[in-house]
Amino acid sequence: MDTRFYRNVLLKTLLLFVIFNLLLAFLPRTPGKDQLSLYNHLVPGRQRFPFGEAPQQAYNFSLYDLDAMFSSHAVSARSGSEDELRVFLLGDSSVWGTLLKPEETLAGRLNAAGLSCQGVPVKFYNLGYPTISLTKDLMVLERAMRYQPDLIVWLTTLEAFPLEKQLASPLALNNPGRIQPLVERYNLPLEVTPLAEDFWSRTLMGQRRSLADWLRLQVYGVMWAATGVDQLYTDYEPAAWDLEPDENYYEFSPPNLPNEQLLWQALPAALDLAGDVPLWIVNEPIMISAGANSDIRYNFFYPRWAYDQYRTELAIRTQHLAIPYIDAWDWIDPHEFTNSAIHLTPDGEHTFAEELKLEILDGLCP
Repeated sequence: MDTRFYRNVLLKTLLLFVIFNLLLAFLPRTPGKDQLSLYNHLVPGRQRFPFGEAPQQAYNFSLYDLDAMFSSHAVSARSGSEDELRVFLLGDSSVWGTLLKPEETLAGRLNAAGLSCQGVPVKFYNLGYPTISLTKDLMVLERAMRYQPDLIVWLTTLEAFPLEKQLASPLALNNPGRIQPLVERYNLPLEVTPLAEDFWSRTLMGQRRSLADWLRLQVYGVMWAATGVDQLYTDYEPAAWDLEPDENYYEFSPPNLPNEQLLWQALPAALDLAGDVPLWIVNEPIMISAGANSDIRYNFFYPRWAYDQYRTELAIRTQHLAIPYIDAWDWIDPHEFTNSAIHLTPDGEHTFAEELKLEILDGLCP
């Protein structure tokens, strides 16, 4: 073979590379589509979204591609079926299950209960994601609706409401293209900074990070399926029992919690996104300390005055919107929390599930 053969091969390869990049750059994108994935095919779908910072030990890591995250989740195995009632659990790290194995999470406990309604099994899907932000939850909810839930249970807490927390979640911050339409549609008082997107960012080289994340997610899926490990269970510092004598909540001081600084607009937005699917709001359990200065603060997060006003306002607004509301704030013994005032022990999660399942059955099977 002479050099012309190798030259032609090289030129053809370069030409194909250029054509592929042009296609990536100019073809319209369709966010919200399930991606090609080993999950739910060669390996099972994950019971919770990928999240973590030690992938070589936990076979799990954080990424910002919501489509890839859903494609790896068991919820995408099918888009709905008459042989099960699908309940989606939305929320933060307490729903996702920090320091809990998948079977110890709220969804895991509820699935283990083997609930059914008129002979139809009830299946719970864990769509919680660490970081506390109502806007992040709205984004997840909008994407989740394609999987045809029969009930949406949104677990939340005051810490998810301040405006300054909404885009503090990296998942929300790195998805302005998903957040901005929600801001415009529901008139949310948020300023979204779009990610710079030019020709280069739409090419193969510009998308190498997301492509690499997709590939890593597939590789770690094989190891996760073989081991069942998706989180590191390390020693932790227990949630503070003795508290500072500080009455402030962020920059807010008593006696009034300013409603204009909280994203109450998220409630009617979620109701609209849910459409005909019933939406429930659950004020999730918090640790109620009995230590030093517990007369001033319930826990590290909340001074009593601010949290009490939030509970009153949440009850009023859910009633006005006709959203079923469950106030579970004091359901769990304060000693059944781990490294945070919202993270439960396995026993605490079991107690929570036992109480909540009765409410769910009453709602699904009137």
